[in-house]
Amino acid sequence: MSTAAQKLSDLERGLMELVYQSRLSEIKIKELAEEMNDFKDEMKEFKEEMRQSKRDMDKKWGDLARKMGTLIEDIFIPSFDLAVEKYFHLTPSDVMPRRKIRKNGDTLEVDILAYAGEMAFVVEVKASPNRLEYVHDFIAKLKTLPDFLPEIQKYQTVPIYAALDMEDKTIALLTRNKIYAMVVRGDILELVNFRELERKND
Repeated sequence: MSTAAQKLSDLERGLMELVYQSRLSEIKIKELAEEMNDFKDEMKEFKEEMRQSKRDMDKKWGDLARKMGTLIEDIFIPSFDLAVEKYFHLTPSDVMPRRKIRKNGDTLEVDILAYAGEMAFVVEVKASPNRLEYVHDFIAKLKTLPDFLPEIQKYQTVPIYAALDMEDKTIALLTRNKIYAMVVRGDILELVNFRELERKND
């Protein structure tokens, strides 16, 4: 083969290789574009799932808030007088559900506030009582209560943490902090650590 023919053959092979690489690049670019489109679709689906998840969570919080209202007003309030009479031999003169107190731009809410004789009953009602941070939040609330409600200092404060039921570890934590644990037994409200706290107070 002549030198000129060899050069032409090499050139043809080079052009063919260039065409092949160009075509390969086109294929890869097309595949990448398709993958990007698929990724965009997946991101749209993910965003919609996140929006739906947020809507579901908002609904659950709304349901929980309504459940809390039901617990306080339908279960604890109607039987609260009887529980105070049973354990403390007093009849409440005033029982206030969902007492909200505002001071200097801050707000403090007490689920049930009741006065009987020289005692002030401060009740925290929880739908999920076994989250221990809720107990610590209640302890902190009790410390700030006199700042929002100075007149309560004239009374002996009786703190009560209430729920439909609660675990032993929650009751033990409440007892260590001198807080009564109130649960529902049938249609009766019981202070399940009453005797222990009474012994501590003797």
